[in-house]
Amino acid sequence: MFNTGVSTYLCLFFACCLCCSRALPTKLNNEAVNDRSVIGVLTQVVTDEIMKPFGRTYIPSSYVKYIESGGSRVMPIRLTLTTSEYEKIFMKINGLIFIGGDADLETSDFARVAKIFYRLALADGVQNMGDGVLRGSDESLEVQSSRMFNTFPDELINALTQEPLTGNFHNYGITIKDFQENEMLQSFFTILSTNIAKNGAHFVSTFEGKRYPFYGVQWHPEVNRFQWYRKLNFPHSRHAVQLSSLLAEFFVNEARRSFHHFDSPAEEESSLIYSYSPVYVANITAYEQAYFF
Repeated sequence: MFNTGVSTYLCLFFACCLCCSRALPTKLNNEAVNDRSVIGVLTQVVTDEIMKPFGRTYIPSSYVKYIESGGSRVMPIRLTLTTSEYEKIFMKINGLIFIGGDADLETSDFARVAKIFYRLALADGVQNMGDGVLRGSDESLEVQSSRMFNTFPDELINALTQEPLTGNFHNYGITIKDFQENEMLQSFFTILSTNIAKNGAHFVSTFEGKRYPFYGVQWHPEVNRFQWYRKLNFPHSRHAVQLSSLLAEFFVNEARRSFHHFDSPAEEESSLIYSYSPVYVANITAYEQAYFF
C-alpha cells in the first residue's frame, strides 16, 4: 500500500533502472524505438552459506522473468570485470537494473560497479526535462507529472493507496525526513510514493530522476508474479499482478529509447542469460530459481 504523504528515506536502491537514453515523456508513438533491447542486471555476491556451493554470484530468476515479461532480454553483468570492460558493456545495453540484496553500499564490488555505470549514464547525455512535482494526500496519488505512473489506470492508482500491493522486505531505507534534508537527493530525485514500516518509520518507496531516466523502488515488483514463498505472503491479487506488469512494461519502454547495440548478432547471443540454466532453490530460499555465475 502506498502512502502519499511526501517524505522520504533513501540510501538503498532495491531496483533502480538506468535507461541509457534521453529522459523523455513516455509516449512512443511518434519516435523511433529499439524493439530488441537488452537490459543488464548486476549479479549479487552469494552471502547465504546454503547457496555458496552453487556459485559465487547470482541473479534470482524472478528478475529475469520480470524483464522478459516487459518485452526485453537480460544480460548478466559480473562483478569482476575492469572499468574498460564495463564501459564497453554500457555501450551495448539499453538499460540497467540494480537488484536488491545485502551488499555494502560503500565497499562492496556491487557498489563499485554500480558507481561506474551510474557515472557512465550521467555522462551519456544531457537531459532537459522539467522538474515535475508529484503531490498527494492520504486518499489519492497525483501521477500526472510523473513518468513512471502517468499511464496507470485510475482504478490501479486508487488501489495502490488502499490495498497491500507492494512487497516490502527490507531492514534499511531512506526516511522522508532524511530525504528532505539532503539537498543532493532533493535536487536529483522526485518522490512518487512513501510507505510506513512496522516500526512507524515513514520511508520513500518509489522515486524517479527529475532530469535523468533513473528510477528506484524500495519494494519488490517482481515477486507479485514470480515468487511464491508462503512465509513472506507475497501479494498476488489482480491489482498486484497488474502493478508488476505495468512497471515492467514501463521500464522496457524506457530502454527502447536507447540505440546502444552489440557489435554483432553472435556477440549479442553469447552475452544473454539464455546461455545459463537456472537452478531450483525454492527448497532453501524464498526464490523459486536462481542463476549462478
